[in-house]
Amino acid sequence: MQAKKGDAVAVHYTGRLEDGSIFDSSVSRSPLSFTLGDGNMIKGFDAAVYGMVIGDKKTVTIPAAEAYGERRQEMMIDVPLTQVPPDITPEIGLQLVLQGGGGQPMPVTVVFVDEEKITLDANHELAGKDLIFDIELVAIN
Repeated sequence: MQAKKGDAVAVHYTGRLEDGSIFDSSVSRSPLSFTLGDGNMIKGFDAAVYGMVIGDKKTVTIPAAEAYGERRQEMMIDVPLTQVPPDITPEIGLQLVLQGGGGQPMPVTVVFVDEEKITLDANHELAGKDLIFDIELVAIN
């Protein structure tokens, strides 16, 4: 039976960047379960699983546009140092969570610090990067 839209599937995967560094893997955990076509997976990953049968393995390269999108300049946020809470010592690489519109948590990373401001990057850490996934379909329900 081939995986199709609406199927609940489980996959093992390893995700890596073009330089070979691994950013995530399910190999030492339970398989990743999701419903094909429900919009909860990045578009390219979802599309790669369509048509697979249990036991199939494949390697796919997902361009940034079908993964986490391109990096967007409007996701860079300048904050005056006077607005940084006193218990936070801003350093490049520091990860914080802001409250976004609608109360949703918005992870950001400090990418610039000077005497007047800090710059926060709210882009997803994998935005702008092509992703390579090794995928094995382990179940269709």
